[in-house]
Amino acid sequence: MLGLMQSQPLLISNLIEFADKHHTDTEIVSRRVEGDIHRYTWSDVARRSRQVAHALDGMQLAFSDRVATLAWNGYRHLELYFGVSGSGRVLHTLNPRLHPDQVVWIANHAEDQVLCFDMSFLPLVQAVHARCTTIRHYVALCDADKLPADSGIPNLISYEAWMGKQPSHYTWPTFDENSASSMCYTSGTTGNPKAALYSHRSTTLHAYAAALPDVMGLSARDSVLPVVPMFHVNAWGIPYSAALTGCKLVFPGPALDGKSIYELMEAEKVNFAAGVPTVWQMLLGHMKPAGLKFSTLKRTVIGGSACPPAMIHAFQEDYGVEVLHAWGMTEMSPLGTLCTLKNKHLALPKEEQMAIRLKQGRCIYGVDMKIVGDDGQEQPHDGKAYGDLLVKGPWVVREYFKGEGGNPLTADGWFPTGDVATIDPDGFMQITDRSKDVIKSGGEWISSIEIENIAMAHPAVLMAACVGMPHPKWDERPIVAVVKRPGVEVSRDELVKFYDGKTAKWQIPDDVVFVDAIPLGATGKMLKTRLREQLKDYKLPTV
Repeated sequence: MLGLMQSQPLLISNLIEFADKHHTDTEIVSRRVEGDIHRYTWSDVARRSRQVAHALDGMQLAFSDRVATLAWNGYRHLELYFGVSGSGRVLHTLNPRLHPDQVVWIANHAEDQVLCFDMSFLPLVQAVHARCTTIRHYVALCDADKLPADSGIPNLISYEAWMGKQPSHYTWPTFDENSASSMCYTSGTTGNPKAALYSHRSTTLHAYAAALPDVMGLSARDSVLPVVPMFHVNAWGIPYSAALTGCKLVFPGPALDGKSIYELMEAEKVNFAAGVPTVWQMLLGHMKPAGLKFSTLKRTVIGGSACPPAMIHAFQEDYGVEVLHAWGMTEMSPLGTLCTLKNKHLALPKEEQMAIRLKQGRCIYGVDMKIVGDDGQEQPHDGKAYGDLLVKGPWVVREYFKGEGGNPLTADGWFPTGDVATIDPDGFMQITDRSKDVIKSGGEWISSIEIENIAMAHPAVLMAACVGMPHPKWDERPIVAVVKRPGVEVSRDELVKFYDGKTAKWQIPDDVVFVDAIPLGATGKMLKTRLREQLKDYKLPTV
């Protein structure tokens, strides 16, 4: 017997229509590429999204055709989020930090039909457009008078001229909620990247889950600054959750330096922000020397890579901002866990609470996870046993676009994340390493993340990366590559000594190598494969 409830597909167009009806005058604030501040409302987003849908219809795009973006976080990009997907096409957010050859490969693989781009990326588009064989239309996200006289791109049109004269009324189509809504490519550190193809259903469920009190806890009372790029896994789903809850959105545009972010936070009374550790490092680096404080910021979600303990301490102890450690991946839309304390933890001493906050957190409803050993057997959730982390859920990828990489799932339907983790009795998961980065020394495993976190706690260390180096007796031994803070000196022996009492003696790195920079990928993650290449001639010190 089936239930007797109305059947309505979960579509992204429903989100923007809800925001239009119930949060009409809530502000959306954007720092534009032009440098000025743009203000309008959720009602304006909805109206202009409908105009975008009309404009796409005018291009005679088919259902599920891909529309690509090369854009910063801003109001026009937000309109494309809803106008493209709502009209039945697929939003494809391209990462402008990729090498031009990668951009070409991805655009051709996705078979993009339209490319919408911020003018700051015009040089990139000029460099790749002749090789993007499927793109038929180019739209610059600007006013008509900002178009260059000769861009070199045939039939380039301005966004405002393209959609601005379209009717503001549009009847959003109704279709299967499992239809594709957007696509994001993995960072592709080995081989070509692969595309996760999200559905309207998966995106809507993810938006619901992300807004829950024990996740991001978004509401109509929040002023939210997503510093995480809208080209990085749909800004962690925040644009969709924001429409669902009706919160104020504040977009930073291309200005991601510490001074610009701080001033925007203060001016717009931001109380919630989200981003990767490298951005917050710049923010704190700006604030501390100037003796600045936050007047409204209360919570920040930090994800994308492991957050150094020193950063969590600084936010919470120096600035009174709660850090919510998060974990996920492109294949998970991206949220998998978020670290919020349970009621029984509130009475614990600060040190014990901090030990919990350093973990990646508890499962969000909709995600299930387990850890398995080398033999495939599930490991206990005791906080000590570790294993390969597997996940499943309604917003976890089943397969990649065009079947790239074959079937990624295990025989019983779990997705292998490539992370090694522990899970404690309360369900808090902690990443101990990427499976390809974990160091095996004398048959025992050493967590590179733990070694990095200890180094990052030293006041002279700006950034640290731990990798394993071949050893004739122990198979591998850890070394740590360190970038020193400007104007501060520290020796190799001082840093090795700094590990005393903080980890087991056999886990202390054998050496410290000082480098000018740690190679980072397009999403801000450390590229240890490239670091190993740089250190290919390095020899471990003999004892």
